[in-house]
Amino acid sequence: QVQLVESGGGLVQPGGSLRLSCAVSGSFRFINHMAWYRQAPGKERELVASITVGGTTTYADSVKGRFSITGDYARNTANLQMNSLKSEDTGVYYCWVRDFADGYWGQGTQVLVSS
Repeated sequence: QVQLVESGGGLVQPGGSLRLSCAVSGSFRFINHMAWYRQAPGKERELVASITVGGTTTYADSVKGRFSITGDYARNTANLQMNSLKSEDTGVYYCWVRDFADGYWGQGTQVLVSS
């Protein structure tokens, strides 16, 4: 069925940058919303950024001005550019997409911000 393949996670130093990518494949019905969530150690999963098929974006207050989400609905891919990374950005980042039938989660990719 639907598969979300994430890439780009890893170790980065504070102040550095990282770009996450999410590619959707399989059986789905017209994706209209893409988003990135993250879950820091010991914390609840939270919305980081989202983008609709119309291009409307939303960001968590903690990442505004530092992160940027882009979506290619023709290719069914979503990217998250993360700049000026802080230790607080450490966590597992999850790609999420929605079509007219359901929402789908990726496996998650680890981001570790540490010197």
